[in-house]
Amino acid sequence: MRRALTTLAVLAAGAILLAALDSGTRHGHLDPRSADPSGSRAVAELLKARGVTTRVVTTAREAADAAGPRTTLVVTEPDRLGTAQRSAIRSAIDLSGGRTVLLAPSAHSLPDLAPGIRTKGDAASDDLDPACTLPAATSAGRASTGGGLRYTTAAGAPAGPTSGTPEGTAKPPAGTLTACYPSGGHPTLLLLPAGTGGDTVLLGSETILLNESLAEQGNASLALQLLGSRPNLVWYLPSPADSGPGTGPSEEKSLFDLIPAGWSWALLQLFVAAALAALWRARRLGPLVTERLPVAIRASEATEGRARLYRKAGARDRAATVLRAATRERLAALVGVPHTQAHDPAALVAAVSARLPDGSRDLTTLLFGPTPSDDATLVALADHLDALEREVRTS
Repeated sequence: MRRALTTLAVLAAGAILLAALDSGTRHGHLDPRSADPSGSRAVAELLKARGVTTRVVTTAREAADAAGPRTTLVVTEPDRLGTAQRSAIRSAIDLSGGRTVLLAPSAHSLPDLAPGIRTKGDAASDDLDPACTLPAATSAGRASTGGGLRYTTAAGAPAGPTSGTPEGTAKPPAGTLTACYPSGGHPTLLLLPAGTGGDTVLLGSETILLNESLAEQGNASLALQLLGSRPNLVWYLPSPADSGPGTGPSEEKSLFDLIPAGWSWALLQLFVAAALAALWRARRLGPLVTERLPVAIRASEATEGRARLYRKAGARDRAATVLRAATRERLAALVGVPHTQAHDPAALVAAVSARLPDGSRDLTTLLFGPTPSDDATLVALADHLDALEREVRTS
Protein backbone atom coordinates (compact mmCIF):
# COMPACT_ATOMS: atom_id res chain seq x y z
CA MET A 1 0.00 0.00 0.00
CA ARG A 2 2.82 2.36 0.90
CA ARG A 3 4.56 1.69 -2.41
CA ALA A 4 1.35 2.33 -4.34
CA LEU A 5 0.82 5.65 -2.56
CA THR A 6 4.44 6.62 -3.19
CA THR A 7 4.06 5.80 -6.90
CA LEU A 8 0.85 7.84 -7.14
CA ALA A 9 2.52 10.76 -5.38
CA VAL A 10 5.46 10.67 -7.81
CA LEU A 11 3.12 10.55 -10.82
CA ALA A 12 1.04 13.43 -9.46
CA ALA A 13 4.15 15.50 -8.82
CA GLY A 14 5.40 14.79 -12.35
CA ALA A 15 2.05 15.76 -13.86
CA ILE A 16 2.00 19.01 -11.89
CA LEU A 17 5.57 19.79 -12.95
CA LEU A 18 4.84 19.10 -16.62
CA ALA A 19 1.68 21.20 -16.47
CA ALA A 20 3.59 24.06 -14.87
CA LEU A 21 6.35 23.87 -17.48
CA ASP A 22 3.85 23.68 -20.33
CA SER A 23 1.80 26.58 -19.00
CA GLY A 24 4.94 28.66 -18.71
CA THR A 25 5.64 28.32 -22.41
CA ARG A 26 2.49 30.32 -23.23
CA HIS A 27 2.68 32.81 -20.41
CA GLY A 28 2.07 36.33 -21.76
CA HIS A 29 1.83 35.14 -25.35
CA LEU A 30 1.56 38.20 -27.62
CA ASP A 31 1.01 40.35 -24.55
CA PRO A 32 2.54 43.85 -24.99
CA ARG A 33 3.26 43.88 -21.24
CA SER A 34 5.24 40.61 -21.28
CA ALA A 35 9.02 40.41 -21.65
CA ASP A 36 8.90 36.64 -22.26
CA PRO A 37 10.26 35.40 -25.61
CA SER A 38 6.67 34.90 -26.81
CA GLY A 39 5.52 38.29 -25.51
CA SER A 40 5.34 41.57 -27.43
CA ARG A 41 6.70 44.13 -24.98
CA ALA A 42 9.62 45.03 -27.25
CA VAL A 43 7.42 46.30 -30.09
CA ALA A 44 5.19 48.14 -27.60
CA GLU A 45 8.24 49.93 -26.12
CA LEU A 46 9.48 50.91 -29.59
CA LEU A 47 6.06 52.28 -30.46
CA LYS A 48 5.96 54.18 -27.17
CA ALA A 49 9.27 55.83 -28.05
CA ARG A 50 7.62 57.04 -31.28
CA GLY A 51 4.67 58.57 -29.45
CA VAL A 52 2.19 55.71 -29.90
CA THR A 53 0.19 54.88 -26.78
CA THR A 54 -0.76 51.23 -26.24
CA ARG A 55 -3.90 50.14 -24.41
CA VAL A 56 -4.67 46.48 -23.62
CA VAL A 57 -8.30 45.33 -23.66
CA THR A 58 -9.74 41.86 -23.06
CA THR A 59 -13.29 42.08 -24.45
CA ALA A 60 -14.63 42.72 -27.93
CA ARG A 61 -16.93 45.43 -26.59
CA GLU A 62 -13.99 47.37 -25.17
CA ALA A 63 -12.07 46.90 -28.40
CA ALA A 64 -14.95 48.15 -30.56
CA ASP A 65 -15.58 51.16 -28.30
CA ALA A 66 -11.90 52.14 -28.36
CA ALA A 67 -11.57 51.90 -32.16
CA GLY A 68 -11.54 55.12 -34.14
CA PRO A 69 -9.89 57.00 -37.03
CA ARG A 70 -6.74 57.62 -34.96
CA THR A 71 -6.57 54.06 -33.65
CA THR A 72 -4.95 50.79 -34.74
CA LEU A 73 -6.77 47.77 -33.34
CA VAL A 74 -4.75 44.55 -33.02
CA VAL A 75 -6.81 41.34 -32.62
CA THR A 76 -4.36 38.68 -31.45
CA GLU A 77 -6.54 35.55 -31.68
CA PRO A 78 -9.54 36.17 -33.93
CA ASP A 79 -10.36 32.45 -34.16
CA ARG A 80 -11.15 32.37 -30.44
CA LEU A 81 -13.95 34.91 -30.74
CA GLY A 82 -17.60 33.97 -30.50
CA THR A 83 -20.24 35.08 -32.98
CA ALA A 84 -21.18 38.22 -31.02
CA GLN A 85 -17.54 39.18 -30.55
CA ARG A 86 -16.74 38.76 -34.26
CA SER A 87 -19.79 40.90 -35.09
CA ALA A 88 -18.54 43.66 -32.77
CA ILE A 89 -15.08 43.60 -34.36
CA ARG A 90 -16.61 43.63 -37.84
CA SER A 91 -18.63 46.74 -36.95
CA ALA A 92 -15.45 48.42 -35.72
CA ILE A 93 -13.72 47.57 -39.01
CA ASP A 94 -16.55 49.08 -41.05
CA LEU A 95 -17.26 52.18 -38.95
CA SER A 96 -14.11 53.23 -37.11
CA GLY A 97 -12.14 54.57 -40.07
CA GLY A 98 -8.95 53.28 -38.46
CA ARG A 99 -6.74 50.26 -39.02
CA THR A 100 -7.48 46.73 -37.81
CA VAL A 101 -4.72 44.11 -37.72
CA LEU A 102 -5.89 40.49 -37.57
CA LEU A 103 -3.22 37.99 -36.55
CA ALA A 104 -3.44 34.63 -38.36
CA PRO A 105 -7.22 34.53 -38.94
CA SER A 106 -8.27 31.17 -40.39
CA ALA A 107 -11.35 29.83 -42.17
CA HIS A 108 -13.22 29.96 -38.86
CA SER A 109 -13.18 33.74 -38.53
CA LEU A 110 -12.48 35.00 -42.06
CA PRO A 111 -16.11 34.82 -43.34
CA ASP A 112 -17.17 37.31 -40.64
CA LEU A 113 -14.07 39.51 -40.41
CA ALA A 114 -12.85 39.50 -44.04
CA PRO A 115 -15.58 38.23 -46.42
CA GLY A 116 -14.27 36.92 -49.73
CA ILE A 117 -10.86 35.95 -48.35
CA ARG A 118 -9.92 32.32 -47.80
CA THR A 119 -6.86 30.49 -46.49
CA LYS A 120 -4.52 28.61 -48.82
CA GLY A 121 -2.55 26.41 -46.46
CA ASP A 122 0.68 27.20 -44.64
CA ALA A 123 3.65 29.08 -45.98
CA ALA A 124 6.63 26.85 -46.71
CA SER A 125 9.37 29.17 -45.45
CA ASP A 126 9.66 31.67 -42.59
CA ASP A 127 11.52 34.58 -44.23
CA LEU A 128 9.92 36.05 -47.34
CA ASP A 129 10.48 38.99 -49.69
CA PRO A 130 7.82 41.74 -50.01
CA ALA A 131 7.13 41.42 -53.76
CA CYS A 132 4.61 44.30 -53.55
CA THR A 133 4.44 48.11 -53.63
CA LEU A 134 3.15 48.61 -50.08
CA PRO A 135 5.50 51.28 -48.58
CA ALA A 136 5.68 49.54 -45.20
CA ALA A 137 6.75 46.29 -46.87
CA THR A 138 9.20 47.78 -49.38
CA SER A 139 11.01 49.76 -46.68
CA ALA A 140 11.13 46.78 -44.30
CA GLY A 141 12.32 44.34 -46.93
CA ARG A 142 12.63 40.66 -46.14
CA ALA A 143 10.67 39.67 -43.01
CA SER A 144 9.54 36.61 -41.05
CA THR A 145 5.99 36.59 -42.34
CA GLY A 146 6.10 32.92 -43.38
CA GLY A 147 5.54 29.84 -41.29
CA GLY A 148 1.85 30.75 -40.93
CA LEU A 149 -1.18 31.01 -43.19
CA ARG A 150 -1.42 32.09 -46.81
CA TYR A 151 -4.51 33.76 -48.27
CA THR A 152 -6.48 33.81 -51.49
CA THR A 153 -9.78 35.20 -52.77
CA ALA A 154 -12.97 33.16 -52.75
CA ALA A 155 -12.43 32.41 -56.44
CA GLY A 156 -9.22 30.57 -55.59
CA ALA A 157 -6.82 32.96 -57.31
CA PRO A 158 -4.06 34.79 -55.41
CA ALA A 159 -5.40 37.87 -53.67
CA GLY A 160 -5.10 40.98 -55.81
CA PRO A 161 -7.47 43.38 -57.57
CA THR A 162 -11.11 42.66 -56.91
CA SER A 163 -12.18 42.58 -60.55
CA GLY A 164 -13.25 39.29 -62.00
CA THR A 165 -14.84 37.76 -58.91
CA PRO A 166 -17.28 35.05 -60.09
CA GLU A 167 -20.96 35.70 -59.57
CA GLY A 168 -22.43 34.00 -56.50
CA THR A 169 -19.26 34.14 -54.40
CA ALA A 170 -18.63 36.42 -51.44
CA LYS A 171 -16.84 39.57 -52.60
CA PRO A 172 -13.93 41.21 -50.84
CA PRO A 173 -14.32 44.82 -49.75
CA ALA A 174 -14.60 47.38 -52.52
CA GLY A 175 -11.28 48.72 -53.71
CA THR A 176 -7.93 47.14 -54.41
CA LEU A 177 -6.30 44.47 -52.29
CA THR A 178 -2.60 44.77 -51.63
CA ALA A 179 -0.89 41.38 -51.41
CA CYS A 180 2.62 41.10 -49.98
CA TYR A 181 5.17 38.49 -48.93
CA PRO A 182 3.94 35.68 -51.20
CA SER A 183 4.82 32.05 -50.63
CA GLY A 184 4.05 29.68 -53.48
CA GLY A 185 2.14 32.43 -55.28
CA HIS A 186 -0.16 33.26 -52.36
CA PRO A 187 0.43 36.19 -49.97
CA THR A 188 0.98 35.96 -46.23
CA LEU A 189 0.09 39.65 -45.72
CA LEU A 190 -3.00 41.35 -47.13
CA LEU A 191 -4.09 44.97 -46.87
CA LEU A 192 -7.86 45.30 -47.40
CA PRO A 193 -9.61 48.67 -47.79
CA ALA A 194 -12.41 49.15 -45.24
CA GLY A 195 -15.29 51.58 -45.00
CA THR A 196 -14.92 55.26 -44.05
CA GLY A 197 -11.27 55.39 -45.09
CA GLY A 198 -9.89 52.67 -42.82
CA ASP A 199 -8.14 49.43 -43.72
CA THR A 200 -7.64 45.89 -42.46
CA VAL A 201 -4.35 44.00 -42.35
CA LEU A 202 -4.38 40.20 -42.46
CA LEU A 203 -1.10 38.87 -41.13
CA GLY A 204 -0.67 35.12 -41.63
CA SER A 205 2.04 34.82 -38.98
CA GLU A 206 2.50 36.53 -35.61
CA THR A 207 6.28 36.07 -35.66
CA ILE A 208 7.19 39.67 -36.44
CA LEU A 209 5.53 40.85 -33.18
CA LEU A 210 7.30 38.45 -30.81
CA ASN A 211 10.16 39.61 -28.59
CA GLU A 212 12.38 36.72 -29.64
CA SER A 213 12.21 37.50 -33.37
CA LEU A 214 11.68 41.27 -33.52
CA ALA A 215 15.35 41.98 -34.24
CA GLU A 216 15.55 39.52 -37.14
CA GLN A 217 15.35 40.52 -40.80
CA GLY A 218 13.03 43.52 -41.30
CA ASN A 219 10.55 42.40 -38.62
CA ALA A 220 10.89 45.48 -36.42
CA SER A 221 10.45 47.90 -39.32
CA LEU A 222 7.41 46.07 -40.67
CA ALA A 223 5.79 45.76 -37.21
CA LEU A 224 6.34 49.43 -36.37
CA GLN A 225 4.89 50.63 -39.67
CA LEU A 226 1.86 48.33 -39.53
CA LEU A 227 1.03 49.17 -35.90
CA GLY A 228 2.33 52.74 -35.71
CA SER A 229 0.38 54.41 -38.51
CA ARG A 230 -2.01 55.91 -35.90
CA PRO A 231 -1.16 57.58 -32.58
CA ASN A 232 -3.27 55.12 -30.55
CA LEU A 233 -2.87 51.36 -30.43
CA VAL A 234 -5.56 49.10 -28.92
CA TRP A 235 -4.23 45.62 -28.22
CA TYR A 236 -7.07 43.11 -27.92
CA LEU A 237 -6.18 39.93 -25.96
CA PRO A 238 -9.44 37.90 -26.00
CA SER A 239 -10.44 36.57 -22.58
CA PRO A 240 -12.00 33.11 -22.12
CA ALA A 241 -15.38 34.80 -21.69
CA ASP A 242 -15.17 36.13 -25.25
CA SER A 243 -15.17 32.61 -26.68
CA GLY A 244 -18.85 31.75 -26.94
CA PRO A 245 -20.10 28.14 -26.58
CA GLY A 246 -20.15 26.26 -29.85
CA THR A 247 -18.44 29.09 -31.75
CA GLY A 248 -14.71 28.43 -31.47
CA PRO A 249 -12.98 25.50 -33.16
CA SER A 250 -12.26 23.87 -29.81
CA GLU A 251 -15.96 23.68 -28.87
CA GLU A 252 -16.72 21.78 -32.08
CA LYS A 253 -14.28 19.00 -31.21
CA SER A 254 -15.08 15.87 -29.25
CA LEU A 255 -13.30 14.82 -26.08
CA PHE A 256 -10.98 12.51 -28.02
CA ASP A 257 -10.09 15.34 -30.44
CA LEU A 258 -8.83 17.40 -27.51
CA ILE A 259 -6.44 14.66 -26.36
CA PRO A 260 -2.94 15.10 -27.87
CA ALA A 261 -1.91 12.90 -30.75
CA GLY A 262 -0.33 9.59 -29.79
CA TRP A 263 -2.39 9.17 -26.61
CA SER A 264 -3.49 5.66 -27.67
CA TRP A 265 0.12 4.48 -27.93
CA ALA A 266 0.91 6.04 -24.56
CA LEU A 267 -2.11 4.28 -23.03
CA LEU A 268 -1.01 0.97 -24.55
CA GLN A 269 2.48 1.42 -23.10
CA LEU A 270 0.98 2.11 -19.67
CA PHE A 271 -1.05 -1.11 -19.86
CA VAL A 272 2.02 -3.12 -20.91
CA ALA A 273 4.05 -1.56 -18.09
CA ALA A 274 1.30 -2.37 -15.58
CA ALA A 275 1.11 -5.98 -16.81
CA LEU A 276 4.88 -6.41 -16.56
CA ALA A 277 4.88 -4.91 -13.07
CA ALA A 278 2.09 -7.29 -12.01
CA LEU A 279 4.01 -10.29 -13.37
CA TRP A 280 7.19 -9.13 -11.67
CA ARG A 281 5.48 -8.71 -8.30
CA ALA A 282 3.43 -11.90 -8.59
CA ARG A 283 6.17 -14.33 -9.71
CA ARG A 284 7.02 -17.16 -7.31
CA LEU A 285 10.47 -17.07 -5.80
CA GLY A 286 10.61 -20.77 -4.89
CA PRO A 287 10.14 -22.51 -1.52
CA LEU A 288 10.85 -20.73 1.73
CA VAL A 289 14.28 -21.30 3.25
CA THR A 290 15.42 -20.79 6.80
CA GLU A 291 18.24 -18.48 7.67
CA ARG A 292 20.04 -17.67 10.83
CA LEU A 293 19.04 -14.51 12.62
CA PRO A 294 21.64 -11.76 12.41
CA VAL A 295 21.46 -11.26 16.18
CA ALA A 296 20.79 -13.52 19.16
CA ILE A 297 17.72 -12.72 21.26
CA ARG A 298 17.81 -13.63 24.94
CA ALA A 299 15.11 -15.98 26.18
CA SER A 300 14.03 -13.47 28.82
CA GLU A 301 13.42 -10.81 26.16
CA ALA A 302 11.36 -13.20 24.08
CA THR A 303 9.36 -14.22 27.16
CA GLU A 304 8.69 -10.61 28.13
CA GLY A 305 7.69 -9.75 24.59
CA ARG A 306 5.26 -12.63 24.38
CA ALA A 307 3.85 -11.77 27.81
CA ARG A 308 3.19 -8.21 26.70
CA LEU A 309 1.36 -9.47 23.64
CA TYR A 310 -0.79 -11.79 25.78
CA ARG A 311 -1.56 -8.94 28.16
CA LYS A 312 -2.44 -6.53 25.33
CA ALA A 313 -4.79 -9.12 23.83
CA GLY A 314 -6.24 -10.12 27.23
CA ALA A 315 -5.38 -13.77 26.47
CA ARG A 316 -5.25 -15.07 30.04
CA ASP A 317 -6.51 -18.47 28.90
CA ARG A 318 -3.69 -18.89 26.44
CA ALA A 319 -1.08 -17.66 28.95
CA ALA A 320 -2.34 -20.01 31.69
CA THR A 321 -2.35 -22.96 29.25
CA VAL A 322 1.26 -22.28 28.21
CA LEU A 323 2.44 -21.93 31.83
CA ARG A 324 0.71 -25.15 32.97
CA ALA A 325 1.84 -27.19 29.95
CA ALA A 326 5.48 -26.16 30.38
CA THR A 327 5.37 -26.92 34.13
CA ARG A 328 3.75 -30.36 33.54
CA GLU A 329 6.46 -31.33 31.03
CA ARG A 330 9.27 -30.34 33.41
CA LEU A 331 7.59 -32.08 36.38
CA ALA A 332 7.08 -35.27 34.33
CA ALA A 333 10.81 -35.39 33.64
CA LEU A 334 11.58 -34.89 37.36
CA VAL A 335 9.22 -37.60 38.70
CA GLY A 336 9.87 -40.17 35.99
CA VAL A 337 6.57 -39.94 34.11
CA PRO A 338 6.91 -40.65 30.36
CA HIS A 339 6.66 -37.59 28.08
CA THR A 340 3.58 -39.04 26.43
CA GLN A 341 1.75 -39.04 29.79
CA ALA A 342 2.91 -35.61 30.98
CA HIS A 343 -0.55 -34.14 30.31
CA ASP A 344 -2.51 -37.05 31.79
CA PRO A 345 -3.90 -35.92 35.18
CA ALA A 346 -4.11 -39.44 36.59
CA ALA A 347 -0.47 -40.32 35.86
CA LEU A 348 1.17 -36.96 36.58
CA VAL A 349 -0.73 -35.90 39.74
CA ALA A 350 -0.13 -39.24 41.46
CA ALA A 351 3.60 -39.20 40.71
CA VAL A 352 4.06 -35.58 41.85
CA SER A 353 2.01 -36.10 45.04
CA ALA A 354 4.27 -39.02 45.93
CA ARG A 355 7.30 -36.70 45.91
CA LEU A 356 5.75 -34.06 48.18
CA PRO A 357 5.69 -34.20 51.97
CA ASP A 358 2.10 -33.00 52.00
CA GLY A 359 0.35 -35.25 49.55
CA SER A 360 -3.07 -33.85 50.21
CA ARG A 361 -2.48 -30.65 48.12
CA ASP A 362 -4.94 -30.05 45.27
CA LEU A 363 -2.48 -30.51 42.39
CA THR A 364 -5.21 -31.25 39.85
CA THR A 365 -6.63 -27.74 40.11
CA LEU A 366 -3.15 -26.21 40.04
CA LEU A 367 -1.90 -28.17 37.01
CA PHE A 368 -5.18 -28.70 35.08
CA GLY A 369 -7.55 -26.10 36.55
CA PRO A 370 -9.74 -23.39 34.97
CA THR A 371 -8.63 -20.12 33.36
CA PRO A 372 -7.72 -17.33 35.83
CA SER A 373 -10.40 -14.67 36.10
CA ASP A 374 -8.03 -11.67 36.16
CA ASP A 375 -4.38 -10.71 35.82
CA ALA A 376 -3.70 -10.96 39.55
CA THR A 377 -4.96 -14.56 39.60
CA LEU A 378 -2.77 -15.35 36.58
CA VAL A 379 0.30 -13.96 38.35
CA ALA A 380 -0.55 -16.00 41.45
CA LEU A 381 -0.89 -19.12 39.29
CA ALA A 382 2.59 -18.54 37.87
CA ASP A 383 4.02 -18.17 41.38
CA HIS A 384 2.35 -21.37 42.61
CA LEU A 385 3.58 -23.35 39.61
CA ASP A 386 7.10 -22.06 40.13
CA ALA A 387 6.98 -22.91 43.85
CA LEU A 388 5.69 -26.43 43.09
CA GLU A 389 8.51 -27.08 40.63
CA ARG A 390 11.16 -25.90 43.13
CA GLU A 391 9.68 -28.07 45.83
CA VAL A 392 9.72 -31.17 43.63
CA ARG A 393 13.35 -30.51 42.60
CA THR A 394 14.51 -30.25 46.22
CA SER A 395 12.51 -33.20 47.54
